[in-house]
Amino acid sequence: MKAYKIGAVVAEFNYEVTMLMMERAKAEAEFLGVEITKVIKVPGVFDMPLAIKKLLECDDIDAVITLGAVIKGETKHDEVIMAQAARKITDLALDYDKPVALGVTGPDMTELQAVDRIEKGRDAIDAVVKMLQRLEKI
Repeated sequence: MKAYKIGAVVAEFNYEVTMLMMERAKAEAEFLGVEITKVIKVPGVFDMPLAIKKLLECDDIDAVITLGAVIKGETKHDEVIMAQAARKITDLALDYDKPVALGVTGPDMTELQAVDRIEKGRDAIDAVVKMLQRLEKI
């Protein structure tokens, strides 16, 4: 397998969950023989797009993973955050012609459900590697 260079954007909000997601991502990257070369920690999921953009602008980054957990509060704020972030993340992948994995869980999720979904860190690495491999065939 080609030694792809992956960037990661990790939300610090709900860090007890996102740090576990990052550990899963690192382990999967090592298993697949790819490298997470740059990690940017951002305050929260809503703050991810600018960091993703900066990574996508780097010539030595083939793809980006995003890791975050949007946990339900007392309002529908989690739904707004998730919808806006997901839309912009998709736009950035299309703008830069590089895969960006949505490794963000939520909305409408409890903290326990977020912990149950830490494997999304692994899934994010798998998704960008598959996309990179498939795009090479075009």
